[in-house]
Parts: sequence; C-alpha cells; structure tokens
Amino acid sequence: MPELPEVEALKDFLTGRLVGHELVRVLPVAISVLKTYDPPVTALEGREVTAVHRYGKFLDLEAGALHLVTHLARAGWLQWKDRLPDGAPRPGKGPLALRVALETGEGFDLTEAGTQKRLAVYVVRDPREVPGIARLGPDPLAADFDEPRLARLLEGERRQIKGALRDQSLIAGVGNAYSDEILHAARMSPFKLAASLSPQETHRLYEALRATLTEAVGRAHGLAAGHLKAEKKSGLRVHGRTGEPCPVCGDTIREVSFSDSSLQYCPTCQTGGRPLADRRLSRLLK
Repeated sequence: MPELPEVEALKDFLTGRLVGHELVRVLPVAISVLKTYDPPVTALEGREVTAVHRYGKFLDLEAGALHLVTHLARAGWLQWKDRLPDGAPRPGKGPLALRVALETGEGFDLTEAGTQKRLAVYVVRDPREVPGIARLGPDPLAADFDEPRLARLLEGERRQIKGALRDQSLIAGVGNAYSDEILHAARMSPFKLAASLSPQETHRLYEALRATLTEAVGRAHGLAAGHLKAEKKSGLRVHGRTGEPCPVCGDTIREVSFSDSSLQYCPTCQTGGRPLADRRLSRLLK
C-alpha cells in the first residue's frame, strides 16, 4: 500500500509532468473506481492542471475549480506513460481502472491488482468533500506537528499503539509498513497501549515517527513513479522481513498475522526478548 512517503513522491513526480498541461481525457475503465457523479468526470476534460497536492495518503490533481482525488488503497498504483496507447481501453477484468490523457499524448493509468477493488477516485469542487480527507488527522511531517501535539493525540487512547498509528483520523499518512518501522525505531511493542506511554516513550516515538518518515521521503524524492515500490521495499528494516536478522541486534524478525494483514517486529529491540502470540488480540506470552 502506498503510504505518506510514496504519495509525497508521486505528488512531486506528477507536479513536474502535469502542471500547465491540459487534461484531454479522463476515462474510468473499472466500474468500481469512480465514487462521485456530480461533477461528472468529463467536466475535467479541457481543463489545465494547476497544482498537485497530498492529503495523508490521498493524491489531489487540481484543475481550476475542480479536483481529481485518488486513494490508491492497498493494491492500487499509478503508471506513467510517455506515450499512451492509441484508442480507448476496453473495460474488462484486467488491472486498469482509470486513464488520464494530456494534450501532449502523455498521461497515466491507475491500476489495481487483485480481486478486492478498493481504489477510489473522486471528482469534487473541494477536496474536503471526500469523506476520507474530511476526517484526516494532522500530517506528521507538518511544521506544527510537535511532540506535545503527539502526546495530546495519544491521551486517553485505549488502543494498542500499532492501531493508533494506523488510524488516519488520528495521524494522517501512516499505514501498516511504516507503523512497523516507526515502532522498531522507537524500541516499542506494537501491542503497548497508546495511553500508557511515559513522557520518555512519547519522546522516542515522536523522534522515530518524524525520522522514519523524513528519511523515507528523502529516499523517494526525485524517483520516477515506476521505481517507488522497489525503493520502499529496499528501505524497510523489519516490515515484510519475517525470518531475517534484525539490522540492529541480529535477532530473528517475527510476525503476527491477522485476518487481512500482518505486522513484523524484533523481540529483542521491542518486547524485551519475549515473542508475541500470533493471534488476534494477542498478549505477550508469559
């Protein structure tokens, strides 16, 4: 799933290729992708792209008074084309969900792998009309996101810290992969209750949150869209690395699986050497 660093890189990539150019065609290919009908998607055609923005994990193409907002969800991606194929694509069972063409012949495809179709596209007059944007929490890389603000967000949070970090209404842009990375850097169990953090632990978490995301944004900066997935994977220290040695201490990275996701962690760095039970709502094994 693209998270804050990848969507930030896509924003920069598209800014250099779209701004100042005209949208000549915006064509939904998968019937499930378009979540709005007024304004119609055809209202974007003939408009010039004036800016590209990021809101959490949402990507926003501003075209005058209208916005084309995309959430790539778990299996969505953007594929840039220096030359789009001639003719309109045929709707079908393939990964292509939406095509955007410029007057130059360039453009991009939004694609989604798998059978669960969650990629979402909205045409709105104001990005805040998108429900997911309207309920976003603060951006963790914003200048005003300081340590006291994080502490206030976590006050009274009875959830485990892993779930709190992934809650887009609490903090925008962090998903499954980077929450694992942040908690590893903070030397913190993913099952620790968010409200139970001491001031010292909150400080470690804040430093890890900002550093992990800042470093990931830096690694992705300037990369073409097609290289971002590989860069993300290569930069991860624990997420997706079950069975490999921890790069900090050498212990074996372990996994906890849930019905539709999994988390990875280092027992030595994060849980005092104790493994976590691999079941939903697990607790530390005694």
